[in-house]
Amino acid sequence: MWRKATLSIPADMRALTCSVLPVHPWVYGVGQAAGDSSYLSPVNATEYLAKKLESVNDETSIVVHMLNSPTHTEFMGLLSDYASVLPLPVIAQVKRRAEEAAQLAITKMQIPAKLSGDLPAALPLSTATNRLAVNAQRIAAAKVDAAAGASAAGLLSALKDFTAARGSALTAAADALTALKGKTSPAWVFTAKGNGAYLAGELRKNIPNQDSVYTLATLFSGADLSTLEAMIHDDNHTGT
Repeated sequence: MWRKATLSIPADMRALTCSVLPVHPWVYGVGQAAGDSSYLSPVNATEYLAKKLESVNDETSIVVHMLNSPTHTEFMGLLSDYASVLPLPVIAQVKRRAEEAAQLAITKMQIPAKLSGDLPAALPLSTATNRLAVNAQRIAAAKVDAAAGASAAGLLSALKDFTAARGSALTAAADALTALKGKTSPAWVFTAKGNGAYLAGELRKNIPNQDSVYTLATLFSGADLSTLEAMIHDDNHTGT
């Protein structure tokens, strides 16, 4: 059944292999284009996923995360929260498309600005070729340093520096993990196990927020989705 939940990274997050199927307003043939933007209701998003499930004959487990909203601003906020917990590539794609649509609408309402004679602001130049050249120079410099030889004192100093750097890296990784575990995202979730026909039928029941016009739903399917299920925190499903 569909239910409102809060998603967060579990303490014992493990590697996971599963099928991932997203649906959003910019999936061809699914979303409805109007003006400068595209729209997708929870009902149509769910129907798209349900039809995909109907072709599955074997028993499988599924987890669905759904973000939906009646307004563009709220939808962008939901996407940002979700990306902080589970930054799937599709999230960046949807955010970019939504931002482009909003910017296009704003641009059409603006009067063209007077051209400026100033030069563009200075920015780091980064291309594949100059990055390759810089890295090659760094490697060459490292070879020269290595060829010069090293004293026992120098080796001891380098070892101390390495130990300190390793400790700093481990601390930074631990701090990053702690910060990640503190991230949360609200979402509508659906979990079930069965064959495709059963899952499709259950997915179509009691679809939430049917009047929303912005929707992103992601279907995860596989033999064991306990890691994803552990991310779910609500009254009906205790994750961790």
